[in-house]
Amino acid sequence: MQLEWMKSAKTLAEDPVEGFDPEAVTVSEVFEIAAPARIVWGLLTDLPNYNAWNPFCIRADGKIELGHAVSMTLINYAAPGSLFPNCEFISSIVPERQISWDLPNDPAWPYPARRDQVIEPTGEESCRYFSTDAFLGTNGIHVFRFAGPWVKRAFDDTGRALKARAEALYAAEKKA
Repeated sequence: MQLEWMKSAKTLAEDPVEGFDPEAVTVSEVFEIAAPARIVWGLLTDLPNYNAWNPFCIRADGKIELGHAVSMTLINYAAPGSLFPNCEFISSIVPERQISWDLPNDPAWPYPARRDQVIEPTGEESCRYFSTDAFLGTNGIHVFRFAGPWVKRAFDDTGRALKARAEALYAAEKKA
């Protein structure tokens, strides 16, 4: 699955530090959600309440504004029973369609990445959701080989939980 930014991204040959390698992308399952895109968007942008529904990201703080940091506490699927901190920066906001954040290259942590969460409306009361994580630069393929399987599991768990939460909220809204 290739998103619009991926089509115009610099290649590894053009940018070995943060270039895009199509072989180093984790893609979640695609989730059909029986709720409008606005409900899903509301959940994805309500960072203080991630812990109410998200089994992977149990804490998120930050502003949903371009360039702003989002500090997260994540379940470490590679070391069960442990947590790890993660800080990424909002890089794309398309209301009710997409939110993305980047982990920029840093000499202390030379593993840049970009995560996209995508919502595709499929009707007035339904949408589709999926998430990708592109591991960038020459280290990206190595990170993908190590982390790709557990990142996919985490993204799939998140997608299932997002679907359940969005559908429950929408069912309650329709009853009210």
